[in-house]
Order: sequence, then structure tokens, then C-alpha cells
Amino acid sequence: MPTNYVPPVQSIRTLCFKRCKKQLFVVGLCLLLFNNTLYAQKSNAFSTSTPEAEGVSAAGIDSFLTAASKSNHEFHSFMFLRHGKVIAQGWWNPYKPDLRHSLYSCSKSFTSTAIGFAVSEKRLSVNDKVVSFFPGSLPDTIKPYLAGLTVKDLLTMSVGQAADPTFAIASKQDDWVKSFLALSIANKPGSVFLYNSMATFMLSAIVQKVTGQKVVDYLKPRLFDPLGIKGIDWEINKQGINTGGWGLRVKTEDMAKLGQLYLQKGAWNGKQLLPKEWVEEATTFKIDQAPGVAQSKRDSSDWMQGYCYQFWRCRNNAFRADGAFGQYIVVMPDQDAVIAITSETSNMQEELNLVWKYLLPAIHQKALPAAKMNDDKLEKHLAALSLPPAANSTNNTNGTFNKTFSIEPNDLHISSITLNVANNICHVTLKKDTASYKLDFETGKWLPGKTDMQGPGLVSAAREDFSLLVPYKVEGSYAWNDSQTLQLKLRYIESPHTETITCHFNNQQLTADVEYSFTYGKNKVALQGKLIN
Repeated sequence: MPTNYVPPVQSIRTLCFKRCKKQLFVVGLCLLLFNNTLYAQKSNAFSTSTPEAEGVSAAGIDSFLTAASKSNHEFHSFMFLRHGKVIAQGWWNPYKPDLRHSLYSCSKSFTSTAIGFAVSEKRLSVNDKVVSFFPGSLPDTIKPYLAGLTVKDLLTMSVGQAADPTFAIASKQDDWVKSFLALSIANKPGSVFLYNSMATFMLSAIVQKVTGQKVVDYLKPRLFDPLGIKGIDWEINKQGINTGGWGLRVKTEDMAKLGQLYLQKGAWNGKQLLPKEWVEEATTFKIDQAPGVAQSKRDSSDWMQGYCYQFWRCRNNAFRADGAFGQYIVVMPDQDAVIAITSETSNMQEELNLVWKYLLPAIHQKALPAAKMNDDKLEKHLAALSLPPAANSTNNTNGTFNKTFSIEPNDLHISSITLNVANNICHVTLKKDTASYKLDFETGKWLPGKTDMQGPGLVSAAREDFSLLVPYKVEGSYAWNDSQTLQLKLRYIESPHTETITCHFNNQQLTADVEYSFTYGKNKVALQGKLIN
């Protein structure tokens, strides 16, 4: 009998009647626990439905996917909820449903949610002064603008600093709290919008100060556990504080769950997790990002609809969490819909335009007539989504290849590269600083693997503890562009990014161009090497 075999309920009942009262009680208790477990599993996962049953055109969704494939945007995942049910979901291979994805600034909305819980528990208020939380980190002179800075000013990105200090602090300082409070404030807090990820970090630091827990731990029993969100992690700085404004990794379904929670005004499975009043406060207009801009420009931009508490207002009366390179949780109250997307794009507005052009018109007030042909077509389209591996442009795959090159000093600290190609697998060893990293690539497909080598990213230079991210999950593919040019593509599939190394061989010389996908062909690093064996 299989270990996961569950006897039919009728069999259990028959057994119960044959046993004494004590046994009857025990079996009944087991049944109760078993049924409760089933309910909990079901309540933590979305039910599914066909698009038409929920009033959405499957053909419209299919058109969105076609437009996405023809665009310059690289989509990684997509999930569409209507009336709380999943009507379409897909992952572009090698990205998968069970993989987390770096959210970048989508993390901010989770930090805002933590503030909401803390406010509801009366641990703080949005009008509390920021300086009140950090008496030991204040500058010698506290100027009026700093003294007046509130939690609400952090939430609305209206600190008043002249420039976003995030990269300067994160990459050069260990004590981010003290460094932030030491900065001068040029404008009255609350008066001028300036996107400021370090302000969100300060919100994370405040939550930790008043609760004694990192944001990720504080949210676990309040948000993550009730929504069935598991396996998350969140980057921390050298002070042991979650970065707040970035660094959270969750699955696409988890993103959709946060959106659905906010769509339901903080309620989940009949329980009010987050106060309805907070949800409304956190997602309504608080400050204008571009006062005085022409209406025509405002009408075409999802970044000029107003900012909330670490959420953005959108066109079409929607609101969203969003992160760099196209990580989105779009909540559409008028349509009772949620759309979650992970991707890598250089133009986030154009990507959102696809949502408004194809998905919004596909939504109708009432259920639509069944359209099995369209549903089948959409289902096949979703199942076939993929990102192509590196492709050979020549029939000459060079057979076996085994060479090691010594690399001249460079900004990436790579001192040698070993390439061993055999049986359609390219084994690469990169010696970098004092460590050696082994990476594997396959021709014609993506080869899964793991590495301790940190991948590309906007905050890779930050003074953080990245150890919790190791090992990084990767997928490698290689191809010969010509007989003397080998291309290696390495996807960090729990992030939006890909690293590409193009090796040009010339007798005993090697020139290798290293580029990161998010620079879109700019800022390549050229390595020069000499054959040593």
C-alpha cells in the first residue's frame, strides 16, 4: 500500500462503529484534523476557472501573450486573477512556478504592509517622528526639518532630501540608519516627492525597533503564514536589518496573493488580517510625483497618477506594487482583478501599456459564453512559453575544446578562465579573487545548476550580507557564433538578470566580453587573456 494512501471516509466510519467509544473518539478526532488540513491547503491556494466563466476573453489574453512575444520585453511569469480565481498563468521556461523571483522595489509594498500591522497593533503611528526611534543614531545637531520628519513622510517618499541617497549609503556605509539621519534635508518633509529606497529601509528599521523582529519575521505570522506564503527570504544589511526597499524574493503566486489581499480590503478567508481602513489609506493618492506636468503627459503615464504608502496609483483607477525591470502586482478594484508579472525590461511603461491595451479590454462585467477553442489555444500558448537558449549560428561546434587562459587585471577580479567543451556540455571554471567557480552550460537547451558566484544586479555593490542567497540557482546555455566565437549565457533564475560571456579566440589569445542583461549592451567589460595550457 502506498505511504500516502488515505482510506475512504466510509471505510473509516465502518471501522469506528466496530470499535469501542474510545477508539471512536480517536478516529473522529483524526478525521477532524485531516479535514481541517485539507481545508487549510485549499484555502491557501487559488482556485482556477476558465476566462469566460469569469467574464474575461481568452482570446484577449492570448493576444497579450502574442504581443509580449513580439515586444522588447523579456517576460518571466504572468498570473491573472479574476473574482479571486486564477484564469491564466504561465512561466517562460526556464522560469518556473516554484521559483522565487527578486522583487526589487515590489518589496516596498510588503514593508508598507508591515507598517500597517504595527499601526493596527498601536506600536507606532504614521505621525510619529523618525528621530524618536533612533536616539543613539542622531547627529549632534538636529535641524528643524529632521526633527519634523515623520513615518508618513517616509511612506510617501517625501523626505525632502535633495537627491536619492540610496546607492551612496548602501555601497559605502555599514550603519545605514545613522548615515540617513546625518543627511541634510533641503525641502520641508511632506512637500516634495523624491523616490528614495533608503526611506523604505528606514521604515524596515523602525519596524524592527518597535517589534524586536526583522520585517520578514514580523510578517510571518501576520501575513505570510495566513496567505500560505513559504520559502521567502529578504536581504539584510550589515546591521541585520531587512533592506526594506528591495531584496525580497517570493514566488509569482505569492505576489498575486498580496494583490488579492489588498483587493479584498485586507480580508482573507473570512478573517480581517489587515484593517480595511489601513488598506484604503495605504492605496489612495497621497502626493503628486510631478505637479504642473501637462495633462496629456499625465494621461499617458502610470508614474504620474500619484503615490501612496509605498504603492503607486495607476491609470484606470488601479494601483500597483512595482519593482525595477518590470516586477508588478497590479490591483484593479473596478474589474475585481489582480495581475502579477515578473520580467526584465528597459521600459516599464511600455510593458504596462500592454496590460491596458490587451488585458483591460478583455475584461467584461458578466460571464461570457464558453469558448473552448479559445481556451484550448490559450492553454497551449501558456504551456509553450519559453525563452530561447543560446543558438549556434554555425554547424561547426568545434568538437572537444579544453583550454585555460590567464586573464589580465580587470574590474571583475577574474584571473583565469578554463573552458572544457565535450558531449554538448561546456564546463567553465572562473577564478575570481580567492575563489573558483564551476559553471556548466549545455548547447541547445538550458542546463540547471547552482553557484556561489554572486549574480548581476542593481544592488550587488551594496554592503549587505548576501550569504542567505547562496547558492544561486542558475541555468546555462552555450553556442558557437562562429568557429572562433563561443557565447555563454548564464541566467540567475531567481532574479530578472542574465550574464553573458562572449569569448573570441585568436590563436593563443582570448578576448572575452562580459555583459549583464540589464545594461542592454552598454557597459561591457572586456577581458584580455593568454593561453597557459
